[in-house]
Amino acid sequence: MWQEYHSVASVGEALELLNQYGQRARIIAGGTDLLLELEHGKRPNVDVMIDITRVKGLDDITQDGEIIRLGALVNHNHVVASELIRARALPLAQASWEVGAPQIRNRATIAGNLITGSSANDTITPLMALGASVVLVSIQGERTVPLSAFYTGLRKNVMQANEMLIGVLVPMMRENERGIFLKLGLRRAQAISVVNVSVIVAQTEEGIVDRATVTLGSVAPTIIRVPSAEEVLIGKQLKEETIRHAARLAGSTPTPIDDIRSTAEYRSEMVKVLVARALRALASGQALDTLPKDAPMLWGENHARVNGNALAEGLPHQESQPIQATINGASITTEGGQDKTLLDWLRDDAKLIGTKEGCGEGECGACTVFLDGVAVMSCMVAAPRAHQARIVTVEGLGQESHLHPIQSAFVAQGAVQCGYCTPGFLMSGAKLLEEHPHPTQEQIEQSISGNLCRCTGYYTIIQAFQEASQRKEELSS
Repeated sequence: MWQEYHSVASVGEALELLNQYGQRARIIAGGTDLLLELEHGKRPNVDVMIDITRVKGLDDITQDGEIIRLGALVNHNHVVASELIRARALPLAQASWEVGAPQIRNRATIAGNLITGSSANDTITPLMALGASVVLVSIQGERTVPLSAFYTGLRKNVMQANEMLIGVLVPMMRENERGIFLKLGLRRAQAISVVNVSVIVAQTEEGIVDRATVTLGSVAPTIIRVPSAEEVLIGKQLKEETIRHAARLAGSTPTPIDDIRSTAEYRSEMVKVLVARALRALASGQALDTLPKDAPMLWGENHARVNGNALAEGLPHQESQPIQATINGASITTEGGQDKTLLDWLRDDAKLIGTKEGCGEGECGACTVFLDGVAVMSCMVAAPRAHQARIVTVEGLGQESHLHPIQSAFVAQGAVQCGYCTPGFLMSGAKLLEEHPHPTQEQIEQSISGNLCRCTGYYTIIQAFQEASQRKEELSS
């Protein structure tokens, strides 16, 4: 999929490589879009990967006055877990929760979401409503671009070939502002938006709207604002008549397309529904933060941060070089495999075939493994990332004489049907019990939102998770 792969230890090193290779090179962090594009031949002229996932300091969420700064490695789970963002930029946290499943949110970055630039990408809509900017840096210097000026068309932006998106600047909502993000998908999780909306309003003490922003996603080539709907709200209270008027204007503004997810007519109608729903929620001021308070992240003790995994110096990965990793507690060295996904490398080179490929696109979760303590979809990770990493596969959960509680519970509950999806469920379950020894049913369901069972065996799987919690408690007592 690539000719050269470089794991860098600093931003400066990444910029030098970008400047050297130009259009041939891409920064890879989460890689959840880029790897698929390479696999499907959509980036024929890109053959150099610059991996920044072990650069220290890029996964920080910091506050500077009334601005929240997200580093280039801040992923969606980081945003969901941030009390600062929940308190002062809630729509962004709500949108981040809607992205993928825990394994995807542990890898996919906000910066990558912005660069991909699909109008169906959930986080762009609230960031546009919040008035965010992006910080771009090259060896020539740094510039800040408002997100409203960042996009030039469908999946096109103003970035130069030698620039890296190093940060996202998000103005905090003021004390008199409330905001919300809503999404319509075709399923409860792992769903691409049919329509998404973000609405932010500022109100006086009397409830009069003096500022309003309405942004829409998945209805145009880029995220759009709806000035007509915003203007009709100004100077009024959020009464039902005003809400309906604004919703009608919002629905009549875009001219969406028909595609596999929806007709244009349905999208327009759903814009009206979601905008009205958002405004009613803002008017009531109740239960705006619908995010789970203790959601399963499946991200280990380091919370998917670089921390001790940072590189001291860059690593160029050549095809002739071995990949050295610690897998299931044992040191493994393989020759080659540098141009594969982590999934293929584990199966083909490390000869660990318990990890399965169901979809190859991060949809089914059968390939879930732990990478440096974090649950990830191994089909969405490049094999060179395994070098000097710690990996746990389903073979490492337990031994025949001493199974992991989740494995024992699957046996006891008959939670296996065809068995193909089972390794992924076991990995998600083991990580869930590590974070939440006594998970609720909601937490169990959230933890397996990225794992699909085509045999519809979810009832016994959930029962096995519940039993595993009891077994683990008995072992520890």
